[in-house]
Amino acid sequence: MDKIGKDEFVSGFVPHHNHGSVDYTSVEVGHVHQCLDITSPPIPTEDGGHIHYTEGYVMFENGHTHYYRAYSGPAIPVGNGMHVHYYDFYTSEDAGHRHRITGVDKPAPGTK
Repeated sequence: MDKIGKDEFVSGFVPHHNHGSVDYTSVEVGHVHQCLDITSPPIPTEDGGHIHYTEGYVMFENGHTHYYRAYSGPAIPVGNGMHVHYYDFYTSEDAGHRHRITGVDKPAPGTK
């Protein structure tokens, strides 16, 4: 396969890609954490689509941090040969609470 740049539009599945995201957690105990994330390469699913795995730590805030590990939802075509994934997961419980993280990652080339 030819090299694909970040601004090139591609139909079908791009085998070696990942997604990034920048989000904030839910507000719990009066504070939030920033979550900077990069996913794994695609993981094929039985229906011919794919998902991504991610794990890491939210930014250290309010004297503590939280760990997370999660899988994205399936690819969602957004037009122009790009797709995104929805995510919805909880962090580990630390300092007596946990946070929810929801959102959509940055678009990547491919429609599937």
